[in-house]
Amino acid sequence: MLLLLLLPLAPLFLRPPGAGGAQTPNATSEGCQIIHPPWEGGIRYRGLTRDQVKAINFLPVDYEIEYVCRGEREVVGPKVRKCLANGSWTDMDTPSRCVNRTPHSERRAVYIGALFPMSGGWPGGQACQPAVEMALEDVNSRRDILPDYELKLIHHDSKCDPGQATKYLYELLYNDPIKIILMPGCSSVSTLVAEAARMWNLIVLSYGSSSPALSNRQRFPTFFRTHPSATLHNPTRVKLFEKWGWKKIATIQQTTEVFTSTLDDLEERVKEAGIEITFRQSFFSDPAVPVKNLKRQDARIIVGLFYETEARKVFCEVYKERLFGKKYVWFLIGWYADNWFKIYDPSINCTVDEMTEAVEGHITTEIVMLNPANTRSISNMTSQEFVEKLTKRLKRHPEETGGFQEAPLAYDAIWALALALNKTSGGGGRSGVRLEDFNYNNQTITDQIYRAMNSSSFEGVSGHVVFDASGSRMAWTLIEQLQGGSYKKIGYYDSTKDDLSWSKTDKWIGGSPPADQTLVIKTFRFLSQKLFISVSVLSSLGIVLAVVCLSFNIYNSHVRYIQNSQPNLNNLTAVGCSLALAAVFPLGLDGYHIGRSQFPFVCQARLWLLGLGFSLGYGSMFTKIWWVHTVFTKKEEKKEWRKTLEPWKLYATVGLLVGMDVLTLAIWQIVDPLHRTIETFAKEEPKEDIDVSILPQLEHCSSKKMNTWLGIFYGYKGLLLLLGIFLAYETKSVSTEKINDHRAVGMAIYNVAVLCLITAPVTMILSSQQDAAFAFASLAIVFSSYITLVVLFVPKMRRLITRGEWQSEAQDTMKTGSSTNNNEEEKSRLLEKENRELEKIIAEKEERVSELRHQLQSRQQLRSRRHPPTPPDPSGGLPRGPPEPPDRLSCDGSRVHLLYK
Repeated sequence: MLLLLLLPLAPLFLRPPGAGGAQTPNATSEGCQIIHPPWEGGIRYRGLTRDQVKAINFLPVDYEIEYVCRGEREVVGPKVRKCLANGSWTDMDTPSRCVNRTPHSERRAVYIGALFPMSGGWPGGQACQPAVEMALEDVNSRRDILPDYELKLIHHDSKCDPGQATKYLYELLYNDPIKIILMPGCSSVSTLVAEAARMWNLIVLSYGSSSPALSNRQRFPTFFRTHPSATLHNPTRVKLFEKWGWKKIATIQQTTEVFTSTLDDLEERVKEAGIEITFRQSFFSDPAVPVKNLKRQDARIIVGLFYETEARKVFCEVYKERLFGKKYVWFLIGWYADNWFKIYDPSINCTVDEMTEAVEGHITTEIVMLNPANTRSISNMTSQEFVEKLTKRLKRHPEETGGFQEAPLAYDAIWALALALNKTSGGGGRSGVRLEDFNYNNQTITDQIYRAMNSSSFEGVSGHVVFDASGSRMAWTLIEQLQGGSYKKIGYYDSTKDDLSWSKTDKWIGGSPPADQTLVIKTFRFLSQKLFISVSVLSSLGIVLAVVCLSFNIYNSHVRYIQNSQPNLNNLTAVGCSLALAAVFPLGLDGYHIGRSQFPFVCQARLWLLGLGFSLGYGSMFTKIWWVHTVFTKKEEKKEWRKTLEPWKLYATVGLLVGMDVLTLAIWQIVDPLHRTIETFAKEEPKEDIDVSILPQLEHCSSKKMNTWLGIFYGYKGLLLLLGIFLAYETKSVSTEKINDHRAVGMAIYNVAVLCLITAPVTMILSSQQDAAFAFASLAIVFSSYITLVVLFVPKMRRLITRGEWQSEAQDTMKTGSSTNNNEEEKSRLLEKENRELEKIIAEKEERVSELRHQLQSRQQLRSRRHPPTPPDPSGGLPRGPPEPPDRLSCDGSRVHLLYK
């Protein structure tokens, strides 16, 4: 029950207790000491009767009293006071009094020029204009504020378009009446108006501009705004990035000054916090390509800066690119209409359901524009009462009305202006200036209004109103999340104190905040163990075979057939095959078996075993075939001094080849050693629907100038292989007992050369496929070694075993010693010498016969000229004359016969 008690008191003014002889209320735990009404007025004590008021001395904490006046009088000063916890009443420094009302017809008009964006990128005028009109009504109804003046509004629709605003700005300036202040809305229009206003000595007060550029006092010296700068969002964003552990973010912005400057500020702040903006996109009107680029770059945490109309275009493309869901988080501006994504927009081709799905879960940061404490403001309204009163004035539902969230800022902007003008005009009891004397050349009044505005400090429906040095409003930041199609408050942030108040009501589609990037799991591609074991078994058997062949060759080195095959070179071939086969083991070792520190040693082992194995195995066979070609395919004069085979020359040739390899490998290892390198492949998506990707990697043995070294190594070895093929072909028909297995050596060279020339380039091409590369390389080594050992040693084993030659040769050697071999060799040399002498004799005889035949023909021609031919003897006798020359020579042994026709 509300009871109005009119308790007359003698004094005309009610001063706060303690002033004018009254006692100051004591701060006690009981509450606040009761106070009494002004002269010609009263106080409403809610819930108390007259008798109860007389009987008590204290009122409880949070109890509110309301002043009222009689008749035509009105309250000047606070109409409502509240009991605080410290035992004092609110606003006790300002007295409440009852004064006579001044008729409106006697008050002088002061005009405000306003530009409200009723449409365009931000249609904030739809709710801000009614809020301004409501504030003007409340201010003009107060007798303690501008009692001699009445604020009036002249406004136009700027459509949030600087071009349209320019037209209306000049209409406001050049048409009467004179405006004492300008009130633009969106940032692009405010930039234009604030830059021009100083030329007319006008204060600019914006209710909806957030561009950080407007904080530049040199460029905009007379600009104020009740809407905080957009940079006030950035500390909140950075705080949230840190809270959720995000280190990589992406941005997409509409190309306007407000968003560009905001993003520049954000980039500096995240850099200080150790956060990286990995991808930055912008667009003017069509966001399709930038959104596709975000998808391509795997952006996960995305900050979007654009106006409401462009936001619908962006999220239509977001839906098409599937850039939403549990893997993505969007940060948007919070001053859109609550149902902005449901508003029909002919410029997009997405349905309401598609848009609702695309925007679900996004985060908004917005300046606290409505006092969450719901305490009474200077207008004697709580924030909730303001919302209810404004809602009644709107033509549409608040969610469908642009600028509904900014309406408290517009309302408080009028109050900030009224208080500043009241202070300038002396409405507070001090002498002031006449506001009606203001004109566009009067900088004095402008300076006084500027100082009064700069010192503003009051409680508004949007909270505590105070401006910083740049003219921007200081405020808290509200954090909201779209949950189930509606925005839910999840926290507040005070950047001045770095205080984050978290309600723990955030919800995530995936159950928890997503990662700032796809979780990349690095996995190494290891060699197939089945393949490695299989080839290792073959290599081990090959080594066993090489050891058997080597043992056989050493054991039977006294046998003449083995001696004539140059057994020491064959031994080197067997050792070389063993080393090459042993290289298969380090060739198959990778990170599955060894650690990073051991990898360089494995790389060196591969290189040295293969290099030395090739030099010994192939080098010894190449030496044999080279000597055979040198002895049996050169001219006669070159054969004489090479007819005796000197083994040391063969060993020296092999040593030269091995030495070249050792020198090359040593220089390589010292100058540019092999080390472990990582080859990275394209990311692979797992079959499961999890926010991870697999990054395959493969270990290689490499060096800084790997291609150069391989070119030298492969070039030198390739020439040896090609030359070996040529020499084997040239000596395929040669037969000699000095090296009785040179045909088998030629066959082995063919196989080794073909396998190596094919395998080397193939393994380089397949280096990224570990199984295929290992299979080609290792099997080439195994097969070439097997073929070499089988071709060189198995025929010797078979001959000695099947013919038993190792027994007969052993017995002959025991009986006759080495003389038998020497006699046979001597006989062979004599026969060769005799054959060569016979060939010379035959050649001389043939030359002599040719000369005789030529002389005979000459004589016959001469005779035919001198004497005609004699008719044949009818008796059939032999013709007369000299006998015919011999027709040919025949050689039989050491004798030469002349044969006649």
